[in-house]
Amino acid sequence: MVIFGRAGGATRRFFGVGGGGADSDDILQAVESEDEYIRCCGIVGFGFILVRSRDKAVLGSLTEATTSASWRAREAAAMAVQAIGDTDPELFRAIIEQWARSTHPLTLRAAAAGICEPRLLKDKTNAVLAVRVCRDATEWIVSQPADSRRDADTRTLRQALGYCWSVAVAADPENALPAFVSLEASDDTDVVWIVRENRKKARLRKVLET
Repeated sequence: MVIFGRAGGATRRFFGVGGGGADSDDILQAVESEDEYIRCCGIVGFGFILVRSRDKAVLGSLTEATTSASWRAREAAAMAVQAIGDTDPELFRAIIEQWARSTHPLTLRAAAAGICEPRLLKDKTNAVLAVRVCRDATEWIVSQPADSRRDADTRTLRQALGYCWSVAVAADPENALPAFVSLEASDDTDVVWIVRENRKKARLRKVLET
């Protein structure tokens, strides 16, 4: 999903090539901006700070952004963790695993959206983790009472799982396909919806046809 430039390119230009040379103070100042574009650039910039310093307070702020009322800010948080994945796979996986243990559906959504990125799933360890994140998030939805499932945040998580599974399966069919196919035995209405939406994706149809 593009929010302010392909693959965060606008963000990288905002903070300098690659973002690695961005001053932490500039990034933190951007996050406080009233301008949504600048604020989202700052959230993506959290990723650059974390690669350099692993600052727990910054990680807390990034995690908080995953539950923002602004969908652009939430998408920026996912882009930030993906930027970490490009340069520090161990830190990336640690953050994804932390988010995947959350009880907030929007943070669970950030974990799934953050790791289900094709370029990051070329790493076998990431691909295995992506399946686990998708499976656990799906199970979290199933565990919720009917009235909670109608909550907008839970619906947002379900929407993400409606495409994340297909990305995970396409990246690692041998490991991911059996996990996805097992969902088809469920008569849970949300799981049925997730399976149906993923089956519409060309990337998954290609796997299923081979």
